[in-house]
Amino acid sequence: MSSAGGGPPHRRASHRIASGRRSGRPPRPAAVWTGSAGRGSAVGGEGGRRGPCQNAARPSATQRTRASAPDQRPTGGPPTSQPGRPSQEGPGHAEAGGGAAVRPPSVDRVLSAARPRLGPREHGPVLAAARDVVAEERERLRRGRRPRRAETLAAELVERLDAFAAAGGTGSLSPVINATGVILHTNLGRATWAPAAIDAAARAAADPLLLEMDAGTGRRGRRARPVEEHLIALTGAEDALVTTNNAAALAVAVSLAGRRAVAVSRGELVEIGGGVRIPEIVRRAGARLVEVGTTNRTRASDFAEPLASGRVAVVLRVHPSNFRMEGFVERPDPVELATLANAHGAIVADDLGSGALLDTAAFGLAHETTPTEALAAGADLVTFSGDKLLGGPQAGLIVGRADLVARIRRDPLARAMRPDKTIVAALAATLGLYRAGLAVRELPVWRAISVPVEVLQARAEALVSAVDDPRVGVRRMRATLGGGALPGETLPSVGLAVAAPGGRADAVLAALRDADPPVIGRIEGDAALLDLRTVPPESDDRVLAALSAALNAAGGR
Repeated sequence: MSSAGGGPPHRRASHRIASGRRSGRPPRPAAVWTGSAGRGSAVGGEGGRRGPCQNAARPSATQRTRASAPDQRPTGGPPTSQPGRPSQEGPGHAEAGGGAAVRPPSVDRVLSAARPRLGPREHGPVLAAARDVVAEERERLRRGRRPRRAETLAAELVERLDAFAAAGGTGSLSPVINATGVILHTNLGRATWAPAAIDAAARAAADPLLLEMDAGTGRRGRRARPVEEHLIALTGAEDALVTTNNAAALAVAVSLAGRRAVAVSRGELVEIGGGVRIPEIVRRAGARLVEVGTTNRTRASDFAEPLASGRVAVVLRVHPSNFRMEGFVERPDPVELATLANAHGAIVADDLGSGALLDTAAFGLAHETTPTEALAAGADLVTFSGDKLLGGPQAGLIVGRADLVARIRRDPLARAMRPDKTIVAALAATLGLYRAGLAVRELPVWRAISVPVEVLQARAEALVSAVDDPRVGVRRMRATLGGGALPGETLPSVGLAVAAPGGRADAVLAALRDADPPVIGRIEGDAALLDLRTVPPESDDRVLAALSAALNAAGGR
């Protein structure tokens, strides 16, 4: 039956498709490669063969391009292959109508070349990686680089997929050797774990465990209870709670203020790193901020008026992380402040930051307030980090009054901030070393702090003798704790000083970072320094290999 337009409707539709005009429906998407040999069309590529299932009316080149993925040739170009004809691919495709322009092999050809080496894999990730490889090759060609064959790109695809699965395959998370002299280097992951903590985390990851089950009753138990019991024993607190980091611990602690206010000294309205500031934490917790005193001098009496008004529910003390004020300064006496706050029904939360469980003064450093001391001075809650001077995994620890910890535990926000089972296991193992009296011997952070200078001197001299290069010498230097712990405090150290050719110490450090594993040092004057206080003795041979390679690359001996 004909219509006014002339001819049967199906013929007019076929004509519109063949001529490239829009038919009012979206174009068919290109078929997806299924992984079977010789079947399927390229997704987003040129030169692929047609699949066995296709409409009788063949779409035009324009429509095939519009329906394809982003890595096809520009819209309107002619097809690069036809059924029964091979694709035109030597080293690269010549772009029709484009003169000397070339384009990369199709995604289909790269997948076909890689198929014998891929093995059984999910198709989606393989296809995504192949598209990335082809897109990068297209960019190379755009910059005038020499074309590469499909087989070369296939080898690159397989290597990339294998690297994703390899340990450390993400590149930026590869292990390094910290020779900076900063013991708790935030950019390098802060504290390294004790072997016992590493083993505990690995066991927790490998098998189910009694994370929230009481073995005696078979009923649900309290999460992270082994960690909490260790913290209670080590600090003298009534109860304890674990969160993901100290910022989270601080946030749930100040949330006890509800809609009332949190009073903080102006000298403690600090930025704790990563652009996170104490006033923002208080406001995000839903409380109002009351600033007290001045930047350099605040007394306990400055809190009297806001406390007497009934506005303040929490008095917050904050560790001055990453800086130190000297001169005409004063901080409120903690006992006097706690007495005043408790008299008006307010609680005192003390953010210690680094959370030392050992006396730092015993190692030649200034004394760092411990959680036990803060609680004894009247703090109702104390928060501190797990991955700083404590020497364990990243975590935020809260110790203090049982009724306050119970209130925090019931807060839905606390559930959103709880750590996973591997962190709980590693933290329990770390705290167990403190209770066993093995912290200095087993925890890397305390080994680095306590190692005698004479031991570092002997190691440095052995390395200089082994490298046997006049550009390398032994030098006395100063190491620092880092991580916001005891700002301004340093420890005597010994390491290597490398005189860079042409004063290019940055070039020496860049060559050391190219080593496997990378060695991270620092610059002082015109020399590159490798501080051995932050290098474990078992890494000396790898430091030697990296340094020798860097010196050979620099030349000019």
